[in-house]
Amino acid sequence: MTQPVRPSPELIAVVRRWNEAVHAKDSAALSNMLSTSEYLRYQGSAEGESWSGSLFRKGFPDHVAEIPEYDWDEHSLEAFECGAVGWAHCVATLRFASNEKAMVHRFTFVLHLEDGVWKIVHCHVSNPVPNMEKIGIEHKALDALVAAARDGFRQDQREGMASVMFTDIVNSSAIAEMLGDRIWTDAVQKHLDLARDTIEAQNGKLVKSLGDGTMSSFSSARAALTAAAELQRRNAEEPDEPPLQIRIGIHTGDVIQTDDDFFGTVVNKAARVAAAAAPGEICVSDATQLLVGGPSELTFSAPRSVTLKGLPGDHRIFGLKW
Repeated sequence: MTQPVRPSPELIAVVRRWNEAVHAKDSAALSNMLSTSEYLRYQGSAEGESWSGSLFRKGFPDHVAEIPEYDWDEHSLEAFECGAVGWAHCVATLRFASNEKAMVHRFTFVLHLEDGVWKIVHCHVSNPVPNMEKIGIEHKALDALVAAARDGFRQDQREGMASVMFTDIVNSSAIAEMLGDRIWTDAVQKHLDLARDTIEAQNGKLVKSLGDGTMSSFSSARAALTAAAELQRRNAEEPDEPPLQIRIGIHTGDVIQTDDDFFGTVVNKAARVAAAAAPGEICVSDATQLLVGGPSELTFSAPRSVTLKGLPGDHRIFGLKW
């Protein structure tokens, strides 16, 4: 039976001890927290900071000793575990005494139980680069949908595991301009009705629709993937012109109920996974894929590593073949 993915307060404490040891330049603690495996890996933010095995384990304390003094402001830290494997991501602002610059840093960790003790087997440090600088655009549609979902937060939402799905019509602005407002409005409404029917047929809940996108939630990861595949199939079979292509993203995690956030980081990551999907593609996070792993009628493409806006490090996503 597949072991469940669950949040890990224990690993949050481990990662905080690691961050404190780096800040304090505690070489003994740093060496003790690293795996003894030769598959140990580290990827830093600068060119050339890519080390492995004993070289990393022996040399990292000296590397840390060279870091100028800095102030540390942690913004977020999450950790999860599944059996003997765990992972965490952290976002923090560091202000270095050498130049007084405040820089956002993102850290990801992979940990493994070795003789009953959690050890770090992979660490990745990065600095975010704005989309405008990297690809010349900023993605806005999914951000607006996330904001709308938060505005529509209801206190009767249940806590627990949820799979959150985002859909988005590709090149909607260009198509709307070509069709005109009236025809485009009718086309979008027809698509949203199709999405609602497909989502509810799998016992999902359409949380919010905004413009040409939707956000929905499912209590079952398998149901979310089934709905996504069916929506892509039904959308592809629509006879209307021009054909609409959609991208879909799904992420699974614990629902966190607060006064100002609908699904916590789960909704944000689901939106980012959707933004990473190509036209006509369904992308799912590694957590979602893991929950439906093993023998299944669901098949996936090979995983690929991507960066997700606002989330630290690299993330593995899978394409669901529909």
